[in-house]
Amino acid sequence: MPPKVSIIIPHWNGIAVMTECLESIQKSTYKNYEVIVVDNNSDDDSVNHIKANFPEVIVFENHINEGYAGGCNRGSEIAQGEYLLFLNNDTIQKQDWLEPLVAVLEKDQKTAAVQSKILNYYNKELFDYAGGAGGAMDFLGFPFARGRIFNDQEIDVGQYDSSQGIFWSSGTAFLVRKSAFEEVNKFDELFFAHMEEIDFCWRLHLAGYNILSEPNSIVYHKNAVSLPMFTEKKYYLNHRNSLIMLLANYTSPLSIYVLPIRWALDVVAVVYAILLGDWKHIKGIAKAHAWIAFHPFKIYKKRKLIKPLRRVKDRNILKKMYRGSIVYSHYILRKSRYSDLPINPRS
Repeated sequence: MPPKVSIIIPHWNGIAVMTECLESIQKSTYKNYEVIVVDNNSDDDSVNHIKANFPEVIVFENHINEGYAGGCNRGSEIAQGEYLLFLNNDTIQKQDWLEPLVAVLEKDQKTAAVQSKILNYYNKELFDYAGGAGGAMDFLGFPFARGRIFNDQEIDVGQYDSSQGIFWSSGTAFLVRKSAFEEVNKFDELFFAHMEEIDFCWRLHLAGYNILSEPNSIVYHKNAVSLPMFTEKKYYLNHRNSLIMLLANYTSPLSIYVLPIRWALDVVAVVYAILLGDWKHIKGIAKAHAWIAFHPFKIYKKRKLIKPLRRVKDRNILKKMYRGSIVYSHYILRKSRYSDLPINPRS
C-alpha cells in the first residue's frame, strides 16, 4: 500500500462549493486517503449535507470559526495519514493529482512539503492568484509566485513545468509530512487566515527542510470565495500577518534593519491609496500597524517558540528569498513575470 494521505479541508458555509470539491476528490486515482472536513461553525446546514451525501468523509464540527489556521490544525489532530494534504474547499483537482505529490516526499526525507500547480478555475490556462506554480518572497516580506506577481497573472505555457525549490507552498493545495508539521508547531492560529502557510514554510526552512513545487499535480482554484479580494479585512490580515512574520522569524538584528524599510513602503502604499480614494486599503494598513504596536508581547512569545527550531542562519534563509524588492522590481522596473527576475532555482 502507498502511504496514507489525510486530505484536510477547512470549511465555512458554501454547500455547493464544497460539494463540487468532494465530488472531484472521489475521482482521484490515488486510493489510500481519507478526507477530513473541519466545519468552522457554518450556518448553512453544511454539516448535515456532507454527512448525508458523503458518508465516507470525516466531519469535525467546530463551535467557533477558527479560520484556515485553526481549522487545519484541528483536522491534523485527528488525521491518521503519514502525509497531510491541506486543501481549499473552492478547488477541483485532476484525477492523478496526488501521486506526483506523494512521490516527491517519498524520494527525499529532507523535503517536508510540496505544492501542486494551481491554475484558475474559470480560465484553466491562467495561473491562479493563490500560489501559481510555487511561492516566492522578497526579504521585506512581500510574497509573489511563479506565474503571479501582485495582480499580474501569467498564462501557463509550460514555463514553470520544472519541479524546483520554492520558499512557500500555497495553502490552496499542498502536501506536508505530518511529523514535520508537528515539529515546527503547526499553523500559527494568531494569523487566522492569510499568510499562515508562508509563516509555516518559513519555520520549515529554519528547521532545515526543503519545499518543492510539483507541476505534474494540477489543482484548479476559484480564489477569494471565502474572503473576497479588496476588502478591508483582507488588507488588514495581509499587512498584519506579513509584519508578524518579519518580526518573529528573523533574528533581532535583521528584524530591526528590515522594519523601517517595510514601514516606509507601507507609507507609500497609504499615499497611493489616498490618491486612488481606496479607503479600505488605508484602514487595513492602519489597523495592521496599530495591532503590531499594541501587541508586542504576542510577537515576543512567537519569537520564543521559534528559537528552538532555528537550525539555519538568516543568511541561508535569505538565499532562498528574492534579495531585491519585488515592489520596486514590479512597479518601477515593470517586471511582471517571475521569469524576468534574477532568481535561480533552488532545492
